[in-house]
Amino acid sequence: MPTMKAVQVSKAGAPFELVEREIPEPGPGQIRIKVEACGVCHSDAMVKAAAFPGLQLPRIPGHEIAGRVHAVGTGVIGFKTGERVGVGWHGGHCFRCTACRKGLFINCEQGKITGISHDGGYAEYVVSPAEAVARIPDKLTALEAAPLLCAGVTTYNALRNSGARGGDTVAVQGIGGLGHLALQFAANMGFRTVAISRGADKEDLARHLGAHEYVDTETVSAAEGLKKLGGADLVLATAPHSAAIASTIDGIKPRGKLLLVAAPFEPLTLSAFSLLSGKTVAGWPSGSSIDSEETMAFSALTGVRPRTETFKLDQADDALARVITNRIRFRGVLIP
Repeated sequence: MPTMKAVQVSKAGAPFELVEREIPEPGPGQIRIKVEACGVCHSDAMVKAAAFPGLQLPRIPGHEIAGRVHAVGTGVIGFKTGERVGVGWHGGHCFRCTACRKGLFINCEQGKITGISHDGGYAEYVVSPAEAVARIPDKLTALEAAPLLCAGVTTYNALRNSGARGGDTVAVQGIGGLGHLALQFAANMGFRTVAISRGADKEDLARHLGAHEYVDTETVSAAEGLKKLGGADLVLATAPHSAAIASTIDGIKPRGKLLLVAAPFEPLTLSAFSLLSGKTVAGWPSGSSIDSEETMAFSALTGVRPRTETFKLDQADDALARVITNRIRFRGVLIP
C-alpha cells in the first residue's frame, strides 16, 4: 500500500510523532485531499494533550487544511480531481438533528471536528466528509487560504452576524492570529475600526491592518480609551485573556455587544450593573463549509490576507510551541 508522512499524537502530552501511514481511502460521501498547507492553531494543543472528551489516539491534528481533491468516494457530487479545496474546524454534520434541519450545521448535535473526531491535516493526505469541504478561490494561495479556514472564518463570520452595520464603531481586542485578520475584515466591511492592544509599538501595525483608531492599554484602560472615542457598538474579543476582555465592557455603548471568539480558560468576571443598559455578551462559533467559502471569497475580493510563518512537518512541535507562547506573527502553517 502507498504511504504518506504524517504527524500524530500517540500519547497524551508527548511530543508529536512523525510517522509513515497508509494513504487513507475515501469512503462513501468522503473526499481525499492532497494537503498543500495546514495551519497550526492554539486549539491543537488540546489535541496534543488528548484533552477533548472522546478523543481517540493516535490522532493526526490539524483543521486549517488547504490542498487539492485527490480522490472522491461514492456518492460525492460537485467535486472533481484536482480542484482546489480546504477544510476547517467544522468536520461534518448529520443532516438529521434539529440544528441541521434548521441549516445550523455548525451546531449539529453529532457534529464532527477536523483533527479531533477524525484525522486532520498534519499530513500529506487527509480524508474529509464532503459536506465539510470548501472551494478555494484562484486568487488565494494554499498558504494564504489555510489560516482563513479557522481564524478567518471565525472572525469574518462573527462580524457579519454580529448585528453591527456600516459606520458603527467596532473594536477588536487583541492583535494576534485572530485579531490581525479581524482588523482587516472590520475595516473592509465598512466599520469604524478600533484596535485594542498593549504597547505603543503596535499602533503602526494596527493602522496598517486597517484600524482607524488605536487604544494602548499601557497608557489608558480599554474602557476609558473607548469612551474617548464615543464608545464601541461592538467589541470583538480575539485574545483569550479574561481580564483584558472584561476591561472593555464599560467602553461599550448602551445596547452594544461584547462578542467572544476567543475562549480563556479562566472565568470571565463582569459587573451585572454594567449590563443593565442593554449590553449583551455572546460568543460565536466558526462556521460551516459555505461560511469558509464566503470568507475566502471576501478575502480574495478585498485583499484580506493572513501573515504567516511556515514550517515542515517535522517542525510541528516547534510551530505549536511558538503559537502557544505567542512568538509567531501571526499564523504558523505546516507545508508537507
